[in-house]
Parts: sequence; structure tokens; C-alpha cells
Amino acid sequence: MRRRGLTVHLVLASASPRRRDLLAQIGVVPDAVVPADIDEDPLRGELPAQLAKRLAAEKARAVAATHTGAYVLAADTVVAVGRRVLGKPGDADEARAFLQLLSGRRHHVLGGIALAAPDGRTVVKLADTAVRFKRLSDAEIDAYLATDEWEGKAGGYAIQGAAAAFIPAINGSYTNVVGLDVAMTRAMLTGLGYGAGA
Repeated sequence: MRRRGLTVHLVLASASPRRRDLLAQIGVVPDAVVPADIDEDPLRGELPAQLAKRLAAEKARAVAATHTGAYVLAADTVVAVGRRVLGKPGDADEARAFLQLLSGRRHHVLGGIALAAPDGRTVVKLADTAVRFKRLSDAEIDAYLATDEWEGKAGGYAIQGAAAAFIPAINGSYTNVVGLDVAMTRAMLTGLGYGAGA
């Protein structure tokens, strides 16, 4: 995008290819991808929704500090069962434990989104999608683990893959569960002036 003859860049503070694909669906192509390097451990007593928003905001701040004059978009996805956060499983055994916990119950996928504008304004929002899993058999869990789709995925599953067969219903944004609520993101970009004018 160009404004007053100057190029206004968008930097995506995430290495996630899923987020880049989701942005492309709404015609948004980042000029640069700069993953933020921050400590993602929860703070003592921090609720899952607070964690998702804080991490997104910290990622945006960290990257914006070295990319003045650009819009910086950051996001973080937290999978929560009650107050318990299910991060990215370290191995297949932990992924199995996550799937056993999710089996037959509802959980929440909390997507924190932060957008820092060149003028210093920052907006942070939260997308909350309730996801219901059917009851899983041991054989279904074994077969899913064999796909390796669980690797690097919060909660140990990817809704856009084979795990779609486990999910009879969601309440909220589907793209949030994939990695980024695109409707919310578009509204935030528009609200802070990205894409306005020529």
C-alpha cells in the first residue's frame, strides 16, 4: 500500500504458514515475516484469555521496535480446557494425553491478535471459539498420532486436517481455530488505516 508517495509496509510477526495462507485469502500479503522471539510461558495465575492477548501484544511490540514506520501484525493461539492451557505437545505421548483430555468435551481456542500501527497506536483483540470433540476411541487417537499432524499444533490437533472428523460442532470463528480470525483481523487493519487510500 502507498500513502503520500511512501510505501507503508505490513510485517507479520509470525512464522506460521497457516497465518500467511489465511491472510492471503483476504488479499493481505505481508511485506516481511519476522517471527518474534519472546518468552511464551504463562505468568503465575494468568488465565488463558489473558495469556493469548498478552503474548500477541508482546510479539507486536517486540517486532515493532525494530520496524518503525510499518504496521506489525502479531497473533497467538491458546487452546484451553477450563483454566488449563494445552500448548504444543513435546512428543506423541503428550499429544495422546491432550487428545484424551479433549475427547467427548468442549474446549476453547483463544486467538489473541495485536496490530501496531506506524503512528504508535496498538489494538489488541481476542477471538474465542468453542470447539466440541466427539468421544475418541484409542484406535482413532492412534491413527491420528500416526499422521504427525499434531506436531507443532497447540492442543495437539489441526482442525483443517484429519482432526476435522473429530469435531461435530464449533461456535465462533473457524479461521481462529486454524490460526487467525480473518474477519477480526481485517476489521483491525481497516480500523487503523491499513489499506486506506492509494
